[in-house]
This record gives sequence, C-alpha cells and structure tokens, in this order.
Amino acid sequence: MSDKAMNDKVCVGAIGGSFGVKGEVRLKSFCADPEAIADYAPLTTEDGATAYTVTLTGQIKNGLSARLGGVKTKEEADALKGVRLYAPRDRLPALPDDEFYHADLIGLTILDTGGTELGRVKAVLNHGADDLLEVHMPGSPKTFLLPFTRACVPTVDLAGGRIIADPPEGLI
Repeated sequence: MSDKAMNDKVCVGAIGGSFGVKGEVRLKSFCADPEAIADYAPLTTEDGATAYTVTLTGQIKNGLSARLGGVKTKEEADALKGVRLYAPRDRLPALPDDEFYHADLIGLTILDTGGTELGRVKAVLNHGADDLLEVHMPGSPKTFLLPFTRACVPTVDLAGGRIIADPPEGLI
C-alpha cells in the first residue's frame, strides 16, 4: 500500500478476539470517545481488503462488545484477534491545533532545540498517564521514551515532518 493511501486512513481500533459464542467481538477503541468508533464505519483492515460494518452491543472490561458485518461465529471472531481497524481520515473530526493523531506522529524526525537530530518517532505509547514517544536513535538499535508534553515537545511541525524536543536532562 502506498504512503499516500496509508495517510488517508487512521487506526481507530483493534479486535481483541471473540466475545460470547455468537460471533461478537471484543473491540478496543482508540477514539477519544470510545463509542464514536461505530460512527466511522465501515472500518477496514490495514490493507483495505476487508471492510466491516460495526454495531456496538455493550461495554465490557477494557473495551466494547460489537457485531462486525460478515462475522457470524465465535471461530470467525477469534480468527480476527489483533486485527487493527482503520477509518478514512476525512470521516474523522478535525483536531484542535494542539492535538494529533498518533499515526501522524510516527516517522517524524525529532530534533533538539539546537537542531541536532535525536531520532525518529517509532511509536506513540500510553500507559495511563501522558503519551510517550518511543524514539529510535539514529545509527543505533536503541530507543528512548520522550514524554509527549508541551514542556518536552514544544513544537510539532507536521508539514515539515519534524518535532522540536527539549528532553529532560539525563534522558538521552
């Protein structure tokens, strides 16, 4: 799939496996309002080969239960465990200036306030508090975690493909 095609889609959730025995799935929503995931349907797989309608059926621990179009059995639902679901970017709400889709941050170059390259964003993680940027250091297999706060990341320049960071002393 081309970079342009991937940039036109945003990952909004993932299937956590089956829920019950009648083809429902456990759905992890990555949306600010978890139930809004159904509003962006049909959702597609990463390669765009399969599209699913989404009907939410309830809230469960760590997610939602849902029916996906075409999924009729527990076995079919189990086979989808781990599949990430994507929505077209133009179906998603516009974000305020200080908010970003995680997909837009991955791959950006991170420079320190002096212009030295620190690395590229490998992933955006969230373990309950603020987001963390996992940064892959240039010329090294190592990564480090940078808090995605205004203090540590004063500038995100999506158009320029870069982030200006002011990491805490001793982080790197």
